[in-house]
Amino acid sequence: MSPPAQPGVPGGRGSKGPPARKLLCMCSLSLCLTYLCYSLMGGTGPAALRSPAVLPGTAAPRSPAALLGTAAPGAPRSPAALPGTAAPRSPANPPGGPGDPAPSAAPPRASNGSREGAAGAWLRTPLAPGEVITAQSGAFERDPQESSTTDEELSRAGSPGSRGGGSSTTPDYGEKRLPQALIIGVKKGGTRALLEAIRAHPDVRAVGTEPHFFDRNYEKGLEWYRNVMPKTLDGQITMEKTPSYFVTNEAPRRIHSMAKDTKLIVVVRNPVTRAISDYTQTLSKKPEIPTFEVLAFKNRTLGLIDASWSAIRIGIYALHLENWLQYFPLSQILFVSGERLITDPAGEMAKVQDFLGLKRIVTEKHFYFNKTKGFPCLKKPEDSSAPRCLGKSKGRTHPKIDPDVIHRLRKFYKPFNVMFYQMTGQDFQWEQEESDK
Repeated sequence: MSPPAQPGVPGGRGSKGPPARKLLCMCSLSLCLTYLCYSLMGGTGPAALRSPAVLPGTAAPRSPAALLGTAAPGAPRSPAALPGTAAPRSPANPPGGPGDPAPSAAPPRASNGSREGAAGAWLRTPLAPGEVITAQSGAFERDPQESSTTDEELSRAGSPGSRGGGSSTTPDYGEKRLPQALIIGVKKGGTRALLEAIRAHPDVRAVGTEPHFFDRNYEKGLEWYRNVMPKTLDGQITMEKTPSYFVTNEAPRRIHSMAKDTKLIVVVRNPVTRAISDYTQTLSKKPEIPTFEVLAFKNRTLGLIDASWSAIRIGIYALHLENWLQYFPLSQILFVSGERLITDPAGEMAKVQDFLGLKRIVTEKHFYFNKTKGFPCLKKPEDSSAPRCLGKSKGRTHPKIDPDVIHRLRKFYKPFNVMFYQMTGQDFQWEQEESDK
């Protein structure tokens, strides 16, 4: 006869249940507690595994900032800045910088119909090794947004009694007004070509210099800004262009504070080509800078793309656009294709004129394609004089870039491009252009 089982010993008479049941209860309790802790921490655990549907064939983030890793998972949607840049203030936060007006009420987020929050439907997924990105600053000093305007030119344009920074044909009568339309970007996208073309319209008066009011000179006040503008008559539109506005966090709020019905124009270009063009411009002024390949990567071997370099960061259009959509609806923003501005300038200018409510006066008769420069030049249809082309700083020959670097940059930009297409409702077909090469 076997001895009686002792209480508490498995299989004994004092045992209160099978050991398997106890183990199951303990595991269930542990999982519940773990899930609760993850939920309290902001949904970074099991809850993060829930994924909304994404477009077929794409692996894109919930938002541009999420792909860049600049916003914590589960954080409220906001246009987060890259490391090394000033964090954007949300419309609900009162401005605190010098010269910032204190609005009486925060503007509501602009309504964009069914496209509202398009970026928010994306899934934050891991990146492939070739798409990994770092936003830490490198040892090389990053240049601020360059400008074709000198402080001396702005000083002359903004002085009392000046005629403004318009062309020499600007009449010395009329009244100086704040601009009703702005070309806000992007650098090396074709903004100068667009400005010169629209200035050919008799109902447009545009300042020739870049005022940089909403990014560098805001503390000088609106009266200074008004004095920079050319004089206009009733029915004419006052315009200016400063490409760095598009990537300036404070610019949307400041422009909205000036006039919430301001019309905005953004010239965009394939971000890979734009980055190389940006580098080429800097190289022409500073021949001693490192190569494009060195600046584009934090670690070439690991494929760590350095998004803190402005040449790369500017081309993340979806990230910057999120900031503008906090204040302006898409109906007030026109996106012009920098590529089509070269191949079909009259077609793009028709869209611009329609957007500004102007009669289509600038047509194909105003353009002549310069084969040497590789882009159209302006001419007066009624005049037999030589066409007027942009200066020698435009149409520079790009340096030869390692094809592997270009391939990695294309992979890096692709999810941002697709997101930008969804946000704007326009397909700029940059991926198609690259596959045709």
